[in-house]
Amino acid sequence: MEVTARAPGKIILAGEHAVVHGYTAVASSIDLYTFASLRLCSEDDDTVKLKFNDFGLDFSWSVRRVKEVLSHLGSPFSSTPTSCSLETIKSLATLVDEQSFPETKIGLASGVYAFLWLYTSILGFKPATVTVSSELPVGAGLGSSAAYCVSLSAALLALSDSVKLDVSQKGWSTFKETEAELVNKWAFEGEKIIHGRPSGVDNSVSTFGNVIKFKSGVMTCVDSNMPLRMLITNTKVGRDTKALVANVSARKSRHPDAMCSVLNAIEAISDEWSTIIQSHAVDDLYLSANEEKLGELMEMNQGLLLSMGVSHASIENVLQTSMKYKLASKLTGAGGGGCVLTLLPTHISGEVIDKLVEELGSFGFQCFTAGIGGKGVQISFDHSS
Repeated sequence: MEVTARAPGKIILAGEHAVVHGYTAVASSIDLYTFASLRLCSEDDDTVKLKFNDFGLDFSWSVRRVKEVLSHLGSPFSSTPTSCSLETIKSLATLVDEQSFPETKIGLASGVYAFLWLYTSILGFKPATVTVSSELPVGAGLGSSAAYCVSLSAALLALSDSVKLDVSQKGWSTFKETEAELVNKWAFEGEKIIHGRPSGVDNSVSTFGNVIKFKSGVMTCVDSNMPLRMLITNTKVGRDTKALVANVSARKSRHPDAMCSVLNAIEAISDEWSTIIQSHAVDDLYLSANEEKLGELMEMNQGLLLSMGVSHASIENVLQTSMKYKLASKLTGAGGGGCVLTLLPTHISGEVIDKLVEELGSFGFQCFTAGIGGKGVQISFDHSS
């Protein structure tokens, strides 16, 4: 039997950077997914395999070798999510260093660390093959690492003793709330291995889906009642998130009063965003009016982010291009490149979207459409494997 988990990516609708300083941000799941498939092998196989299909990378270790290096872990402890100790990180490094990484893909090594920790902690030392693929670009601010950790955790837990699922059910199914919380906690431990000190927003959105408000470490679910679609443009411009965050903090220190006003304005935008998407559209006219309001909020939010110094020439190219089609856009995430959101109103034609995508493609950008606020992590069982 093979189990597959799919976990969605995420976007920040409003409040990026402000959230670092204790203000509200609004984040949402998107219907672009990372998939992790797990198939347990016979004891005769004696290997643990990890395949990254999108990168053409395969890794394998003998169960005997993994058990030898990580013998101090003992039995699996799937029901008690635990942080990876420095001692264990050093042990994982021994296993990772035994693998061959192309120099251009060395950044994926932290994902292999996370896999080994989650796998041995949840399932122990069983031979298996795990295959990962994704619709999300890596390093573009769409929560790809969180979706990776959530999908891995979900697939592993699905075959553990800590989660009881109906394996006979066909199609995609969701976890019960307590089980989803367990998935989220393990995914957060994986994120900590990859990022050090993540906020927990990305893995929470990927696990539970929908829209959340996040402020000072407290997350609140927002029930979205608007069927929104976004065009997501990946500028393919890399950015240094830590440097961008530090630059905003430095600007806040130099101009405390002005930046306080900027951050308060962003918080008001975040609050209005969550209010609008929770409202029920009584007719098409009401829906169009709300979409127009959200577009205005995106434009204001982008203007404030520009004043904070986190825009980029590539982002401005997307903004100017979408403006030709009277569409509102804003950066999402850290800025300095990365991805840009463009709101696609319900009345927009496919022809207009195609023209916009073609024009953005001329800059070398990658575009894809996505619905927002959908379901979180889901699981599926294949008995034919």
